[in-house]
Amino acid sequence: MTSRVEHTDVGAYALGLLEADDRVAFEAHLLICPSCRAELDDLAGVASVLHGIAPVEEPDPPTPEGQDDVIDLLRRRKAADRRTRRGTFVIGMAAAVTLVAGGLTIGTQLDADGTPQVAQEHSGHMGPAEQFYADGKPIDGKGAAGVTGGLVVESKGWGTHAALKLAGVQGPLECELVSVAKSGERRVMTGWSVPPAGYGVPGSPDPLYMHGGSATPLPDIDHFEVVTSAGDTLLTVEL
Repeated sequence: MTSRVEHTDVGAYALGLLEADDRVAFEAHLLICPSCRAELDDLAGVASVLHGIAPVEEPDPPTPEGQDDVIDLLRRRKAADRRTRRGTFVIGMAAAVTLVAGGLTIGTQLDADGTPQVAQEHSGHMGPAEQFYADGKPIDGKGAAGVTGGLVVESKGWGTHAALKLAGVQGPLECELVSVAKSGERRVMTGWSVPPAGYGVPGSPDPLYMHGGSATPLPDIDHFEVVTSAGDTLLTVEL
């Protein structure tokens, strides 16, 4: 099992869909990978929602008397097809765990490769949004009093992907990251709640990192805004 495969097996492991050998290998990987352990904790509750969902398999037809080698061969091929379908189901359900997590968790958006991820406060490891931000070239924004932050953006086949860093925000607030096209069209890229403790403020020093996605192509975007549900603009990022 390669390191790339190990990192993508969290959803399948959470659902108990890994084969025995892969499960043992993944558990060994968990001992040395704090990122996967944290992601597994995030998905633990979601796995219980999907527990018991499984691919529907057709039963084998009654065995005819006097079956010959041809029938045995057909059955072996059918069993192989089932294994292939089961493997596809494992991959699909691993993705489904993350998608459902996105629906149940505040502040969820897309990873750099389009995979939904859970944005969270800093907890001793870099989450996907923070890692993407750290590896990119941030564009600093202009914030309201005390608010700081920026974006790392990239063009995708489906539109525009962005990672946001936001600090100096006191809650409780409800916020959205919005892309504003050159035509004036506004698209909400992601939304979240700021707890009373806030982000990047005394007593809660860690900034917030979020992923967001817009269907508007990057060349067509004029700027981005972080706005509150009350209509106040906390941060503006010009391209």
